[in-house]
Amino acid sequence: MKCRHCGAEVALTLIDLGSAPPSNAYLTKLTMRRPEKWFPLKVLVCESCWLVQAEAYSRAAELFNDEYAYFSSFSAIWLAHAEQYLQAVVKRFGLSGRSHVVEVASNDGYLLQYVRQRGIPCLGIEPTAGTAAAARLKGIETLEEFFGVDLAQRLADRGRQADLMVANNVLAHVPDINDFVKGFAILLKPHGVATFEFPHLMQLIEQKQFDTIYHEHFSYLSFRTVHQIFRTNGLSVFDVEELDTHGGSLRVFAQRSDAGTQAVSGKVAHLLEREAAAGMNKAAYYRGFQEQANKVKNDFLVFLLEAARQGKTVAAYGAAAKGNTLLNYAGIRPDLLPYVVDKNPNKQGKYLPGSRIPIVSEDHLRKQRPDYVVILPWNLKAEIMEQLSYVRDWGGRFVTAVPELQIVK
Repeated sequence: MKCRHCGAEVALTLIDLGSAPPSNAYLTKLTMRRPEKWFPLKVLVCESCWLVQAEAYSRAAELFNDEYAYFSSFSAIWLAHAEQYLQAVVKRFGLSGRSHVVEVASNDGYLLQYVRQRGIPCLGIEPTAGTAAAARLKGIETLEEFFGVDLAQRLADRGRQADLMVANNVLAHVPDINDFVKGFAILLKPHGVATFEFPHLMQLIEQKQFDTIYHEHFSYLSFRTVHQIFRTNGLSVFDVEELDTHGGSLRVFAQRSDAGTQAVSGKVAHLLEREAAAGMNKAAYYRGFQEQANKVKNDFLVFLLEAARQGKTVAAYGAAAKGNTLLNYAGIRPDLLPYVVDKNPNKQGKYLPGSRIPIVSEDHLRKQRPDYVVILPWNLKAEIMEQLSYVRDWGGRFVTAVPELQIVK
């Protein structure tokens, strides 16, 4: 396999999760009668540029299609995160009604709705039909396309260059990361700014977050590698922030290399030094992750088997992609986990890919009153435990599996 950034041969394995269907390919009653497409799920490390990347067996258009069911606005915490971000960048970069904001992977308008409320012209770019339609219902202009050099050039030629470009949780999702980043250098105004948020590879490895590995993620990103990819494709990094979102993320600020005027923060060199000190530019750092993931999987299986032996009932909450990785790697089926609750009506009545566990509404949880509720999107643990606080009324307990099995009263 060739590295999708630098083209070097890639051979070092981070983890092999066997095979699984795409994590957002939810099943209907009709598709439950058909075979599913399963793809190998193996992640490798380039020892030249240190980009961690999955072997690509499926195309982006297959993964982000009309059935894609992730809607950002169903998380109150994520909406608050988006609004706080916007307040900060408006103040920092002096955005106004004369500015233009472009968000790539704008989903259902979770962020651009706040841009629009401030009277700032904006454009969303979102390839999935359902989420793009939801954004348009909020009055947000949305292009239903994949972003890259071609689209960036077409928009720039129409005078649609941006003062601010936003790319939240999409950098890891693009198969051609060079083409994607180069598009930002084209669509930004000479003194424009782009921000990118993505899960930090350091947190993924050190917190054993193997369940964030799935086919929709083509890359797993360190700051060092992103810094290098940007430099190669016409962007320069001038600041970075560490966030709590998604188990530990980075927000990277970039500008055009040929025209940017933003001063470089000392946090850039500091984080590069921290990653180097942790050994992220050495093969040894990536060895042993498979064994750690296996322990998480096995501990979770033991919990489910012991609960079944004791006659305890178990449900799950959150039909999340990361949950599908865990369930499929562990080989869990409805006999051990009979249903998963999700508040997104676009998922209710469907089934999880691979495990074929039914997705139900929250009313089902109240009626069944299970002894344990497994929180699959552990990054939203606090929000979900507050939402489901009534589970404690019947003595129910909450469970998370990552980074280690934890049972909370």
